[in-house]
Amino acid sequence: MNEKITSRECIMQLIRTRMASRHAMQRLLRNSNAGITFEMLQIMSCLWSEQGVTQQTLAERTAKDKACLSSLMTNLERKGLVCRHENPKDRRNKLVYLTEKGEEFHQRIAPQLKEYYDRLERILGKEQIKLTDKLLKDLQHAIETY
Repeated sequence: MNEKITSRECIMQLIRTRMASRHAMQRLLRNSNAGITFEMLQIMSCLWSEQGVTQQTLAERTAKDKACLSSLMTNLERKGLVCRHENPKDRRNKLVYLTEKGEEFHQRIAPQLKEYYDRLERILGKEQIKLTDKLLKDLQHAIETY
């Protein structure tokens, strides 16, 4: 393989890979009758590792703007998966928590998500995963410091 890969082609492949990942996760959610979107899953996933965070923190962790996040939060609340409580330290900010139904959803979907990620690890191997993670972090740093 003697073709020269440019940084532009690398970025384009990254975008295609992101879209493929998103579509695969949407299929998983649809096949699991999860009743939520990929974007909602991103928020839920953040809350599975840490609850009681601000909407601003969730926006940063999911790379969503405030308006988009607010809409997603409203939909997740309607589904009974999350709730927002006033922050006692700053009444302008709301803290986000999973509800009991949100916890139950996590228990239900976690095995399928684990299977998805385990499959990727079996196909690529732990060393390739580690190398890819490092390269993506290096690429992110190079882009952010432009």
